[in-house]
Amino acid sequence: MTATNAPLISIRGLTKAYGTFTVLHGIDLDIAEGEVVCVIGPSGSGKSTLIRCINHLEAFAPESRITVDGITVEPGPSLAKVRAEVGMVFQSFNLFPHMTVLKNVMLAPMRVRGTPEKEAERKARELLARVGIAEQAEKFPGQLSGGQQQRVAIARALAMEPRVLLFDEPTSALDPEMVGEVLDVMRKLAGSGVTMIVVTHEMGFARQVADRVIFMDGGRLVESGPPEDIFDSPKHERTRGFLRAVLNH
Repeated sequence: MTATNAPLISIRGLTKAYGTFTVLHGIDLDIAEGEVVCVIGPSGSGKSTLIRCINHLEAFAPESRITVDGITVEPGPSLAKVRAEVGMVFQSFNLFPHMTVLKNVMLAPMRVRGTPEKEAERKARELLARVGIAEQAEKFPGQLSGGQQQRVAIARALAMEPRVLLFDEPTSALDPEMVGEVLDVMRKLAGSGVTMIVVTHEMGFARQVADRVIFMDGGRLVESGPPEDIFDSPKHERTRGFLRAVLNH
């Protein structure tokens, strides 16, 4: 991890509500460049909402402030710059079913960055090889397994050469036997220096790969630290209770 003076992502007082229900309560968080952060916690604790606010897929309270590489996240012209720097991988793949795998990966660089078609194709084939599915390039998403589709989604996010990759429970929609192949790709990415924020239920992955683990509950950041601290000696009773439940000990 290569820490710099200013955090790559800075979140201050992040509050998000749906009507009278508050999902996030004034969260403060900094993410350094090259850091791999895993966010864990029970369902409904605000984990996915937190990362969806980073690229403004979720609007948040006006007094909240998020910056990515010094750019304020807010509606308007600067939002396109933020989204060009922040790739996102969703639970449900979100691939275009009428386009081949190759075209799915080529689309954003051509449309958003103006990459010439030949260059976009060369890069897309390189990325499909990197995630281990080069041979699937001419197929359509519906012809692939869930694990293969999620690897296409990762290649598509990487095609924009983002500074940050957000993963929103990327293995939760997969059959158990396909989880490993996606986590393997993510492990390799984590070792390559990409800044990653991963919302996950995969505790083994979080322990092995994260520089920092964040535990959230009830829309609050309860505890944060290196994996060995969170998993082996959590300070907060709520963290201990959650880990006992999910790790069965």
